[in-house]
Amino acid sequence: MGTPYPNPINPTRTRIGWIGTGVMGAAMAGRLLAAGYSVTVFSRTPSKTLPLQSQGVVLASSPLELAQLADVVFTMVGHPSDVKSVVLGPTGVLAGLKPNSVTVDMTTSHPALAREIFASARETNCWSVDAPVSGGDIGAREGKLAILAAGDSGVVEWLSPLFEVMGKATYMGRAGCGQSCKIANQVVVGANLLGLSEGLVFAEKAGLDVKQFVEAIRGGAAGSKVMELFGERIIGRDFRAGGFTEYMVKDLGMGVDVVEEEDDGKVVVMPGASLSKQLFSAMVANGDGKLGTQGLITVIERLNGK
Repeated sequence: MGTPYPNPINPTRTRIGWIGTGVMGAAMAGRLLAAGYSVTVFSRTPSKTLPLQSQGVVLASSPLELAQLADVVFTMVGHPSDVKSVVLGPTGVLAGLKPNSVTVDMTTSHPALAREIFASARETNCWSVDAPVSGGDIGAREGKLAILAAGDSGVVEWLSPLFEVMGKATYMGRAGCGQSCKIANQVVVGANLLGLSEGLVFAEKAGLDVKQFVEAIRGGAAGSKVMELFGERIIGRDFRAGGFTEYMVKDLGMGVDVVEEEDDGKVVVMPGASLSKQLFSAMVANGDGKLGTQGLITVIERLNGK
Protein backbone atom coordinates (compact mmCIF):
# COMPACT_ATOMS: atom_id res chain seq x y z
CA MET A 1 0.00 0.00 0.00
CA GLY A 2 1.00 3.61 -0.49
CA THR A 3 1.23 6.38 2.06
CA PRO A 4 -1.54 8.96 1.63
CA TYR A 5 -1.65 12.07 3.81
CA PRO A 6 -1.03 12.22 6.80
CA ASN A 7 1.02 8.98 6.90
CA PRO A 8 4.74 9.83 6.75
CA ILE A 9 6.25 9.93 3.29
CA ASN A 10 8.64 7.05 2.67
CA PRO A 11 10.61 6.35 -0.53
CA THR A 12 9.78 2.65 -0.39
CA ARG A 13 6.03 3.14 0.02
CA THR A 14 4.98 6.59 -1.23
CA ARG A 15 3.97 6.35 -4.88
CA ILE A 16 4.70 9.36 -7.08
CA GLY A 17 2.89 10.38 -10.25
CA TRP A 18 4.45 12.93 -12.60
CA ILE A 19 2.85 14.80 -15.50
CA GLY A 20 5.06 16.98 -17.70
CA THR A 21 8.47 15.89 -18.96
CA GLY A 22 9.91 19.02 -20.52
CA VAL A 23 13.29 20.50 -19.64
CA MET A 24 12.31 21.24 -16.04
CA GLY A 25 9.87 18.40 -15.38
CA ALA A 26 12.13 15.63 -16.60
CA ALA A 27 14.98 16.81 -14.38
CA MET A 28 12.73 17.11 -11.33
CA ALA A 29 11.17 13.67 -11.85
CA GLY A 30 14.63 12.25 -12.37
CA ARG A 31 15.76 13.54 -8.99
CA LEU A 32 12.81 11.81 -7.28
CA LEU A 33 13.73 8.58 -9.06
CA ALA A 34 17.34 8.93 -7.94
CA ALA A 35 16.11 9.46 -4.36
CA GLY A 36 14.49 6.02 -4.46
CA TYR A 37 10.85 6.87 -5.15
CA SER A 38 8.63 4.84 -7.45
CA VAL A 39 7.49 7.20 -10.22
CA THR A 40 4.72 6.79 -12.78
CA VAL A 41 4.69 9.29 -15.64
CA PHE A 42 2.11 10.57 -18.10
CA SER A 43 3.18 12.60 -21.12
CA ARG A 44 1.30 13.71 -24.19
CA THR A 45 4.58 13.10 -26.04
CA PRO A 46 5.71 9.65 -24.83
CA SER A 47 9.02 9.89 -26.70
CA LYS A 48 10.09 12.59 -24.24
CA THR A 49 9.96 10.02 -21.45
CA LEU A 50 12.51 7.62 -22.97
CA PRO A 51 15.43 8.83 -20.77
CA LEU A 52 13.21 8.48 -17.68
CA GLN A 53 12.01 5.06 -18.80
CA SER A 54 15.63 3.95 -18.93
CA GLN A 55 15.85 4.97 -15.27
CA GLY A 56 12.82 2.93 -14.29
CA VAL A 57 9.67 5.06 -14.56
CA VAL A 58 6.37 3.44 -15.50
CA LEU A 59 4.14 5.04 -18.16
CA ALA A 60 0.43 5.66 -17.62
CA SER A 61 -2.09 6.01 -20.44
CA SER A 62 -3.94 8.98 -18.91
CA PRO A 63 -3.79 11.38 -15.96
CA LEU A 64 -6.69 9.42 -14.43
CA GLU A 65 -4.81 6.10 -14.59
CA LEU A 66 -1.68 7.77 -13.22
CA ALA A 67 -3.64 9.22 -10.28
CA GLN A 68 -5.07 5.81 -9.43
CA LEU A 69 -1.51 4.54 -9.01
CA ALA A 70 -0.15 7.44 -6.94
CA ASP A 71 -0.29 9.04 -3.51
CA VAL A 72 1.20 12.34 -4.74
CA VAL A 73 0.76 13.62 -8.29
CA PHE A 74 2.97 16.44 -9.57
CA THR A 75 2.10 18.49 -12.63
CA MET A 76 4.69 20.56 -14.49
CA VAL A 77 3.11 21.56 -17.79
CA GLY A 78 2.96 24.67 -19.97
CA HIS A 79 -0.13 26.81 -19.54
CA PRO A 80 -3.10 27.17 -17.17
CA SER A 81 -5.28 25.55 -19.84
CA ASP A 82 -3.00 22.50 -19.72
CA VAL A 83 -3.24 22.38 -15.93
CA LYS A 84 -7.03 22.59 -16.06
CA SER A 85 -7.22 19.80 -18.62
CA VAL A 86 -4.91 17.32 -16.87
CA VAL A 87 -6.22 17.99 -13.35
CA LEU A 88 -9.91 18.87 -13.73
CA GLY A 89 -10.76 17.18 -17.04
CA PRO A 90 -13.01 14.09 -17.30
CA THR A 91 -9.92 11.85 -17.46
CA GLY A 92 -7.89 14.14 -15.23
CA VAL A 93 -6.02 13.67 -11.98
CA LEU A 94 -8.92 14.44 -9.64
CA ALA A 95 -11.09 11.88 -11.43
CA GLY A 96 -8.71 9.13 -10.32
CA LEU A 97 -7.11 10.37 -7.11
CA LYS A 98 -7.93 8.37 -3.99
CA PRO A 99 -9.00 10.08 -0.71
CA ASN A 100 -6.20 11.81 1.20
CA SER A 101 -3.93 11.76 -1.83
CA VAL A 102 -2.37 15.04 -2.96
CA THR A 103 -1.95 16.81 -6.29
CA VAL A 104 0.85 19.36 -6.52
CA ASP A 105 0.92 21.82 -9.41
CA MET A 106 4.43 23.15 -10.05
CA THR A 107 3.47 24.89 -13.29
CA THR A 108 3.41 28.67 -13.27
CA SER A 109 -0.35 29.02 -13.52
CA HIS A 110 -3.19 31.33 -12.47
CA PRO A 111 -3.99 31.92 -8.78
CA ALA A 112 -7.73 31.60 -9.44
CA LEU A 113 -7.23 28.19 -11.05
CA ALA A 114 -5.17 27.06 -8.06
CA ARG A 115 -8.05 27.98 -5.77
CA GLU A 116 -10.53 26.17 -8.04
CA ILE A 117 -8.40 23.01 -7.97
CA PHE A 118 -8.07 23.21 -4.18
CA ALA A 119 -11.86 23.45 -3.76
CA SER A 120 -12.47 20.58 -6.20
CA ALA A 121 -9.90 18.40 -4.44
CA ARG A 122 -11.50 18.95 -1.05
CA GLU A 123 -14.89 17.91 -2.47
CA THR A 124 -13.41 14.43 -3.06
CA ASN A 125 -11.50 14.37 0.24
CA CYS A 126 -8.20 14.97 -1.55
CA TRP A 127 -5.73 17.82 -1.24
CA SER A 128 -4.03 20.19 -3.65
CA VAL A 129 -0.99 22.41 -3.35
CA ASP A 130 0.16 25.07 -5.79
CA ALA A 131 3.95 25.08 -5.74
CA PRO A 132 5.50 26.82 -8.75
CA VAL A 133 9.27 26.98 -8.86
CA SER A 134 12.08 29.36 -9.73
CA GLY A 135 15.64 28.48 -10.62
CA GLY A 136 15.52 27.30 -14.22
CA ASP A 137 16.98 24.16 -15.71
CA ILE A 138 20.16 24.38 -13.63
CA GLY A 139 18.18 24.58 -10.40
CA ALA A 140 16.03 21.64 -11.53
CA ARG A 141 19.03 19.44 -12.29
CA GLU A 142 20.92 20.37 -9.13
CA GLY A 143 17.94 20.26 -6.75
CA LYS A 144 18.26 23.95 -5.93
CA LEU A 145 14.86 25.27 -6.96
CA ALA A 146 12.99 27.87 -4.94
CA ILE A 147 9.59 26.22 -4.37
CA LEU A 148 6.73 28.62 -3.61
CA ALA A 149 4.16 26.41 -1.92
CA ALA A 150 0.59 27.25 -0.92
CA GLY A 151 -2.52 25.48 0.33
CA ASP A 152 -3.03 23.72 3.64
CA SER A 153 0.08 24.30 5.77
CA GLY A 154 0.00 20.76 7.18
CA VAL A 155 -0.05 19.22 3.71
CA VAL A 156 2.80 21.45 2.56
CA GLU A 157 4.83 20.39 5.61
CA TRP A 158 3.98 16.73 4.89
CA LEU A 159 5.39 17.14 1.39
CA SER A 160 8.74 18.38 2.74
CA PRO A 161 10.69 15.17 2.04
CA LEU A 162 9.75 15.43 -1.64
CA PHE A 163 10.34 19.15 -1.90
CA GLU A 164 13.77 18.77 -0.30
CA VAL A 165 14.83 16.51 -3.17
CA MET A 166 14.05 19.32 -5.63
CA GLY A 167 15.02 22.43 -3.68
CA LYS A 168 13.89 24.67 -0.84
CA ALA A 169 10.18 25.16 -0.20
CA THR A 170 8.68 28.24 1.43
CA TYR A 171 5.07 28.22 2.61
CA MET A 172 3.32 31.24 1.09
CA GLY A 173 -0.23 30.94 2.48
CA ARG A 174 -3.65 29.83 1.27
CA ALA A 175 -4.32 28.23 -2.11
CA GLY A 176 -3.28 30.52 -4.95
CA CYS A 177 -0.61 32.37 -2.99
CA GLY A 178 2.15 30.23 -4.48
CA GLN A 179 1.08 31.26 -7.96
CA SER A 180 0.81 34.92 -6.97
CA CYS A 181 4.34 34.72 -5.55
CA LYS A 182 5.64 33.20 -8.80
CA ILE A 183 4.05 35.94 -10.90
CA ALA A 184 5.76 38.53 -8.69
CA ASN A 185 8.99 36.54 -9.04
CA GLN A 186 8.71 36.73 -12.82
CA VAL A 187 8.22 40.49 -12.65
CA VAL A 188 11.56 40.72 -10.80
CA VAL A 189 13.33 38.24 -13.11
CA GLY A 190 12.08 40.03 -16.22
CA ALA A 191 13.35 43.37 -14.95
CA ASN A 192 16.73 41.83 -14.09
CA LEU A 193 17.09 40.25 -17.53
CA LEU A 194 16.20 43.54 -19.18
CA GLY A 195 18.75 45.45 -17.10
CA LEU A 196 21.46 42.85 -17.73
CA SER A 197 20.75 42.82 -21.47
CA GLU A 198 20.87 46.61 -21.76
CA GLY A 199 24.01 46.79 -19.62
CA LEU A 200 25.80 44.26 -21.85
CA VAL A 201 24.77 46.03 -25.06
CA PHE A 202 25.88 49.39 -23.64
CA ALA A 203 29.19 47.94 -22.43
CA GLU A 204 29.93 46.42 -25.82
CA LYS A 205 29.06 49.67 -27.65
CA ALA A 206 31.38 51.51 -25.25
CA GLY A 207 34.23 49.21 -26.25
CA LEU A 208 34.43 47.26 -23.00
CA ASP A 209 35.33 43.59 -22.74
CA VAL A 210 31.90 42.22 -21.75
CA LYS A 211 33.34 39.31 -19.78
CA GLN A 212 35.49 41.71 -17.79
CA PHE A 213 32.46 43.98 -17.35
CA VAL A 214 30.37 41.20 -15.81
CA GLU A 215 33.22 40.07 -13.58
CA ALA A 216 33.79 43.63 -12.40
CA ILE A 217 30.21 44.33 -11.37
CA ARG A 218 28.99 40.92 -10.16
CA GLY A 219 30.18 41.56 -6.60
CA GLY A 220 28.54 44.98 -6.38
CA ALA A 221 24.99 46.23 -6.26
CA ALA A 222 24.37 45.19 -9.88
CA GLY A 223 25.13 41.54 -9.09
CA SER A 224 22.17 39.16 -9.01
CA LYS A 225 21.12 35.55 -9.26
CA VAL A 226 19.98 36.32 -12.81
CA MET A 227 23.52 37.42 -13.63
CA GLU A 228 24.95 34.25 -12.10
CA LEU A 229 22.54 32.03 -14.02
CA PHE A 230 22.54 33.81 -17.35
CA GLY A 231 25.50 36.19 -17.66
CA GLU A 232 27.92 33.71 -19.20
CA ARG A 233 25.17 32.14 -21.30
CA ILE A 234 24.27 35.50 -22.82
CA ILE A 235 27.89 36.37 -23.56
CA GLY A 236 28.39 32.93 -25.11
CA ARG A 237 25.18 33.28 -27.18
CA ASP A 238 23.75 30.22 -25.47
CA PHE A 239 20.03 30.78 -25.71
CA ARG A 240 18.94 27.20 -25.05
CA ALA A 241 15.80 27.21 -22.94
CA GLY A 242 15.72 26.58 -19.24
CA GLY A 243 12.39 28.38 -19.40
CA PHE A 244 10.74 29.26 -22.70
CA THR A 245 10.33 32.93 -23.56
CA GLU A 246 6.71 32.27 -24.58
CA TYR A 247 6.07 31.14 -21.01
CA MET A 248 7.56 34.35 -19.63
CA VAL A 249 5.07 36.29 -21.76
CA LYS A 250 2.30 34.15 -20.26
CA ASP A 251 3.60 34.65 -16.72
CA LEU A 252 3.93 38.43 -16.99
CA GLY A 253 0.55 38.59 -18.67
CA MET A 254 -1.11 37.02 -15.64
CA GLY A 255 0.25 39.90 -13.58
CA VAL A 256 -0.21 42.75 -16.03
CA ASP A 257 -3.38 41.85 -17.92
CA VAL A 258 -5.71 40.04 -15.51
CA VAL A 259 -8.07 41.63 -12.99
CA GLU A 260 -9.94 39.18 -10.77
CA GLU A 261 -13.47 39.92 -9.61
CA GLU A 262 -12.71 39.11 -6.01
CA ASP A 263 -9.98 41.72 -5.98
CA ASP A 264 -12.67 44.43 -6.08
CA GLY A 265 -11.17 45.97 -9.19
CA LYS A 266 -7.82 46.71 -7.55
CA VAL A 267 -5.06 46.88 -10.14
CA VAL A 268 -1.33 47.04 -9.51
CA VAL A 269 0.21 49.45 -12.01
CA MET A 270 3.50 47.93 -13.19
CA PRO A 271 5.05 49.95 -16.01
CA GLY A 272 8.29 47.99 -15.83
CA ALA A 273 6.54 44.62 -16.06
CA SER A 274 4.43 45.92 -18.94
CA LEU A 275 7.56 46.96 -20.82
CA SER A 276 9.23 43.61 -20.07
CA LYS A 277 6.18 41.78 -21.41
CA GLN A 278 6.28 43.83 -24.62
CA LEU A 279 9.97 43.09 -25.15
CA PHE A 280 9.61 39.36 -24.47
CA SER A 281 6.60 39.41 -26.80
CA ALA A 282 8.88 40.90 -29.45
CA MET A 283 11.11 37.85 -29.08
CA VAL A 284 8.09 35.63 -29.74
CA ALA A 285 7.13 37.78 -32.74
CA ASN A 286 10.68 37.34 -34.06
CA GLY A 287 10.19 33.56 -33.96
CA ASP A 288 12.23 33.07 -30.79
CA GLY A 289 9.48 32.02 -28.38
CA LYS A 290 11.15 28.64 -27.78
CA LEU A 291 14.47 30.21 -26.84
CA GLY A 292 15.41 30.81 -23.22
CA THR A 293 14.51 34.09 -21.59
CA GLN A 294 18.19 35.10 -21.61
CA GLY A 295 17.66 35.65 -25.36
CA LEU A 296 16.02 38.98 -24.49
CA ILE A 297 19.32 40.61 -25.40
CA THR A 298 18.55 39.87 -29.07
CA VAL A 299 15.64 42.32 -28.92
CA ILE A 300 17.81 45.05 -27.37
CA GLU A 301 20.44 44.38 -30.03
CA ARG A 302 17.85 44.69 -32.81
CA LEU A 303 16.70 48.00 -31.38
CA ASN A 304 20.32 49.15 -31.57
CA GLY A 305 20.76 48.09 -35.17
CA LYS A 306 22.70 44.87 -34.56
